[in-house]
Amino acid sequence: MRVQGQRDLFLLSELEQNSATSQRSLSLKLGVALGLTNLYIKRLVRKGHIKISTIPPNRIRYLLTPQGLAEKSRLTYQYMQYSIAHYRDMRARLRGRLTQATEEGISRLVIYGTGELAEMAYLSMKEMNLTLVGFIDDGRREHFLSYPVSEPGAIIDWEFDAVLLTDLENGDKHRQRLVEQHIPQAKILTLNPVV
Repeated sequence: MRVQGQRDLFLLSELEQNSATSQRSLSLKLGVALGLTNLYIKRLVRKGHIKISTIPPNRIRYLLTPQGLAEKSRLTYQYMQYSIAHYRDMRARLRGRLTQATEEGISRLVIYGTGELAEMAYLSMKEMNLTLVGFIDDGRREHFLSYPVSEPGAIIDWEFDAVLLTDLENGDKHRQRLVEQHIPQAKILTLNPVV
């Protein structure tokens, strides 16, 4: 799904939930400049997806049109299709990487990260009879999937075959942190593209 479609879906959903929300609030939630949010809203008005009402004169309300509701439904369906395809791709990448690790004699893994990908990795490991030594992360959570989450420094005392990086956005930073703790590069697993 294109970024513009995701933004349109977000704006239509937000405006449906709170028709009196401010553009400043929307821009903060979107993470874009206020002027850009104004352009997005004007585009939705031009397309006939929303109407702007000014009753009383100093308050603006955004109303979804029937066409806007239909567009929101279409974008929601498209987003669900995109999400399912993304999930399948990530599961395939995980299974491929874990299969390769198993063939290399790896059976005891540490998962670095506590996001959705870490949860998928945990489930894939269970399916493949691999052993989870533990979760490490940078202090964002104390527990994840009923397991305690340790700081990366705790890994020095653990017995494991490899560390699987599941935080793709910060993978290089995490890899560097592990290398600084004398974890060999060969013991740090990342996800490979599906072949």
